[in-house]
Amino acid sequence: MDLHSGKYYWPLTLKEPPAYPSLEEDITCDVVIIGGGNSGAQCAYSLMKSGLDVVLVDKRKIGTGSTSVNTALLQYLGDKMLFELVNSFGEEASIQHTKLCQEAIRDIESDSQNMDIDPDFKRRDSLYYASDHAGAEKLQKEFSYLSKHGFSADMLTENEISKRYPFRKESALYIYNDGEINPFKYNHGLLLKAHQNGVRIFEETRISGQSFQKDIATFHTDKGHSIKARHAIIAAGYEGLDFKKEKNSILTSSYAVVTNPVDSFDGWYNQTLIWETARPYIYIRTTFDNRIIIGGLDENTMYPDARDSKIPNKKEKLIKEFNKLFPSIDVRPEYYLGAFYGGMHDGLPIIGEYEEYPNCYFLFAYGDNGLVYSRAMAKIIAEVIVKGSHPALKLYHHSRPFMM
Repeated sequence: MDLHSGKYYWPLTLKEPPAYPSLEEDITCDVVIIGGGNSGAQCAYSLMKSGLDVVLVDKRKIGTGSTSVNTALLQYLGDKMLFELVNSFGEEASIQHTKLCQEAIRDIESDSQNMDIDPDFKRRDSLYYASDHAGAEKLQKEFSYLSKHGFSADMLTENEISKRYPFRKESALYIYNDGEINPFKYNHGLLLKAHQNGVRIFEETRISGQSFQKDIATFHTDKGHSIKARHAIIAAGYEGLDFKKEKNSILTSSYAVVTNPVDSFDGWYNQTLIWETARPYIYIRTTFDNRIIIGGLDENTMYPDARDSKIPNKKEKLIKEFNKLFPSIDVRPEYYLGAFYGGMHDGLPIIGEYEEYPNCYFLFAYGDNGLVYSRAMAKIIAEVIVKGSHPALKLYHHSRPFMM
């Protein structure tokens, strides 16, 4: 799959990333993880002290799939708003999901403090502003559930917004303790720590086929080698759909730019993450070296040529959208990209267990909070493999009723 195109920023922030061999022999293990991006890395990290023999393989160099273009805003609210999730799944399940996302951000913070590669994790608050009056009404519904269940958030009026920022919006949610991270460094930091704890890692190892017996899954590489495992985790990002089509999933295209470093963030209160109620939406964040990431302007296309033809226009539009909010900050797009972006029709990520793939778990952490979802899903899958169950598995299982 042609996942993305452009001029990339994150890989330049880690000059000598760890390297791993390709698989050159037949092997056996307890768990094989297919995919070395953030989903696979978080699975490996979650299993590294389980006492199981864990192997991870990736067909590319580690971290060069969708991880290299992940804009890595860490938020516990998602593309489908909390009140919309309540309408689909009920209040109890929706609050459980939101709290699991909060927990995942805490886990990412803990991960970051315990690895040899600093992934530049930083807690950031979020400003979620109303794009129009309808958006303001939605934010009020959102705030009612956040307040009821003890989430740390404020509802800001137009005047309160204008005192903190150089723009005016009818209303906004101010959400405390979200975060930001360098996803490329985080990916490599997780896998380096997992490797140090015994996880075997093979990059540039392409899976070309698979077969299943009662208790063993066998994966074949394009070089003629095999991996036999008691359990398998397919954590291949959007390319997981090459193994198994999931009817709940949807792929579109999204765009982002990374600007030049700026001298000052005057007028940008607390360098908050910023996004809006419009769909598709614009979102912005800062980086450890004082750049600004601006993303959004999604297009409903799955064709790489069509996606990529729009990059020149999209990168200029993204800068213009930023300048509407911060006209005094001088920015230009030093890095830019167009990439496939996935979601689920009903707004929740999926853990798939399919009859034709016995002993396999599919991790579909699709959505705007993919890195957060990956952390939560990896923790659940690891516990299911080690202990046999997890109380949240039912919430994310592919067999849940399909909601539109």
